Formats: sequence, structure tokens, C-alpha cells
Amino acid sequence: MNCKMKPYSTKSNICVFFLLIFLIGCTQNTSTKRHTKESRVATLPYYEDPSFTPKWLTPDSDSLKNFHKIPPFSLTNQEGKTITHKSFKDKTYITDFFFTTCPGICPKMTDNMKVLQDAFIEENEVLLLSHSVTPDVDSVSTLRNYAIDKGVLSSKWHLVTGDRKEIYNLGRTAYFVEEYFGVKKTKDDFLHTENFVLIDKNKHIRGIYNSLNKGTINQLIANIKTLQKE
Repeated sequence: MNCKMKPYSTKSNICVFFLLIFLIGCTQNTSTKRHTKESRVATLPYYEDPSFTPKWLTPDSDSLKNFHKIPPFSLTNQEGKTITHKSFKDKTYITDFFFTTCPGICPKMTDNMKVLQDAFIEENEVLLLSHSVTPDVDSVSTLRNYAIDKGVLSSKWHLVTGDRKEIYNLGRTAYFVEEYFGVKKTKDDFLHTENFVLIDKNKHIRGIYNSLNKGTINQLIANIKTLQKE
């Protein structure tokens, strides 16, 4: 009986071996696809107001001539350098609003900005811009120390401070970063939001993203790559 069983056992082992190879290959392939996020659309929409209603326009559309753009600004980064709208000429950038002493959402936001920094570390046409919403506290030296602690590369990612009114106006009327379903905010209200906003080379808003969601960050990375093809 044992002699009859040996050929059957050998064949079974061979089958199991090749089945395992097949399953491992499938698992690796599925894992690769899962981590290679692709944009859901071939082109990205444009946005021009706090409702973030998508406008599907082509880059050469006449409608873009008078379309909403990020206005000129002048702020100071962690190296004490003046950063203006001209610093982002022909650049795609992602922006947010934070403060260094924030105990809540800001650390996670910064971590995910770091994910974006690492994803586009070799691509000079992609930059990051983080505005302090407590500029009276976040001095240049404070931002510099924060940048060192968080692994921020000054050539890629600007942490900026400056005039509070200018920063808040940018957040609310330029980037529409703090949209609470029509709730009006006054100049004295604190600006606090987890949103990242994607800006193209022509200063147009092309997307808004929840910075606390890992899947959304992966989609943002994919959308930036889509934007680069325009």
C-alpha cells in the first residue's frame, strides 16, 4: 500500500508547489495594482467658487481668460526668504493652512504633506505651500525649527508666515479652503481646516482634498500626475 501511495504523493506535492507559486504571483500582482493609484479622469476640472462645482474646460478654453485665479501675494518662508506668487511661476503646487502648535489635525496634515514631498522629490515643477494661521506665533525661526523636525525640504516645501489678514484672505477668498456649507466667517474667526488645494501652473484651482484620508492623498498624487500631462 505504501508503494502505491508514493507516486500519488509526489504528484500532489508538485501540484501544491505550482499552485502556491501561482497564488503568490497573483497576490503580488494584486498588491502592485492596489498601490498604483490612477486618476479617475483623463483631465481635471476647474473650480472658481466656494461651492467647488466642477467646470469641465479645456486648457485653451476662452472661458479661462476671466476665470478665478490665485491673486498676487507676498509672504516669508522658514528660511526668511520672500515667497510670492512669482515663486510658483510654471509650477503646480499643493497648499494648506496649519499652525505649529496645533495639537489636533495639523500633525497628520504635515505627515501627509511629507508624503507628497517624497512622492515628487525629483520633480522641480511640483511644490508645496503651507500657510501659518497663527503668524504672530509662528515666526521664521519657529517655522525653521518645525521644518527641521518634520523633514521639510526648503527647496520643495515653503512654510510661510506674514500678515494675518493677507493669509486669512488667501485662505477664504482665494483658495476657498474653509467651506462650511455657506456659513459666513468674519475676519476675527479662526481659520482651521484639513483641506489641501491643488493649483495648476496658471494659478487655477484644480482640486480640493481631505488631507486626513490616506486614499484621498493617493488620489491627489495620481491627479497631480494627470495635471502634469496637460
